[in-house]
Amino acid sequence: MVDITSSGIPMYQMVKSYVLELIKNEQWSESRKLPSENDLVNKLSVSRMTVNRALRELVTEGYIERVSGVGTFASEPKSASHPLEIKNIAEEILSRGHIHTCEVIELGEVRASPTEAMHFSIAPGSRLLHSTIKHLESGTIVQIEDRFVLPSFAPDYLTANFVETTTSTYLFKITSSIQQVEQIISAELSTKKIRTLLELTESEPTLLLTRKIWVENEVVTYSHLYHPAKYFQFVSKYKP
Repeated sequence: MVDITSSGIPMYQMVKSYVLELIKNEQWSESRKLPSENDLVNKLSVSRMTVNRALRELVTEGYIERVSGVGTFASEPKSASHPLEIKNIAEEILSRGHIHTCEVIELGEVRASPTEAMHFSIAPGSRLLHSTIKHLESGTIVQIEDRFVLPSFAPDYLTANFVETTTSTYLFKITSSIQQVEQIISAELSTKKIRTLLELTESEPTLLLTRKIWVENEVVTYSHLYHPAKYFQFVSKYKP
């Protein structure tokens, strides 16, 4: 029996801390299964109501999942990105102690559709450079990057090795004088092409970050960054 009654902290918070410590130390079965509600009541010598509140809050906070008739499981950890900053995805993944790999799906020249032309303030049919890249974090697909680039801004874009360096690193080497950035986050059921690349079913949503970057009063790159919602989240922490 574990004694959690002597700290003065509310009992349900102590139960939460106990379960989080189990998760932190990876003390679960191979199926990520955690102790049941009954197990926690007996082990911690607390009421069922206390345990139930603690587990409900941990579900809401995304730390655990409860499957009726099956059990309580540690949630798969989600990759995270800051929604207000432009960061190199490879560096973000490395900072979490994981391995970044990528696959170039498409790299070439396209003609601007009416929508793309509107974003770049160019005529429909104008030349644009285009890339589609799949990013993986320790083997798990976390992003499909679909990017359009103004040729006059990055004339050598199509000859770059985007397996060895990310598009963000390449573009920042061209200029560090970004004038303006627009970022829009939305949840959606993506096209069949994107779902296939992300290995999602028709009913699984994606988190989409749409980004435009201005340099010297013109849009130089316009990107759609698709993430599987089950593996990814946007996190922002700042002082108002």
